[in-house]
Amino acid sequence: MFVLHTPRLLLREFDPGDAAFILGLLNEPSFIENIADKGVRTLEQAEAYLRTGPMDSYARRGHGLWAVVEKASGLPAGMCGLIKRDAFLDVDLGYAFLPAFWGRGLALEAAMACCGHARDAMGLRRLIAIVTPTNGPSIRLLGKLDFHPAGTTRMDPDPAELALYARDFS
Repeated sequence: MFVLHTPRLLLREFDPGDAAFILGLLNEPSFIENIADKGVRTLEQAEAYLRTGPMDSYARRGHGLWAVVEKASGLPAGMCGLIKRDAFLDVDLGYAFLPAFWGRGLALEAAMACCGHARDAMGLRRLIAIVTPTNGPSIRLLGKLDFHPAGTTRMDPDPAELALYARDFS
């Protein structure tokens, strides 16, 4: 099982036992507003989301969205990781956290670890991030990670225009 450690966090692969957590995270109003409504409403659907999303990505690509666990409490705080979408040449940094864990720098800490892994372990030269243009906290986080605006994009089937950010590793 893939694991990244930071001073306060453990990033690990999701497994079917995380279905209750992922059900709650995917149905947070902030997730639906800023990322998407994945239509996951039951534990069975949450387990299917994990199997066909993050777990399938680990098997096919060796990376994906990872569970972010706060070391001090042992509680899952969110997810963060690297997503390869067919529509883009570059790997995408993605993250989402439960509101109870906002404002403590945990998303920044997890995202920094993912960026370091992308650069050092995977040898990537560039990452992208996709964000709704109105999601100020996420845009500020990307700025702290040295991402810069790189245009706009759309994600099927949603016609909404999204902001595209990029970070080149030197």
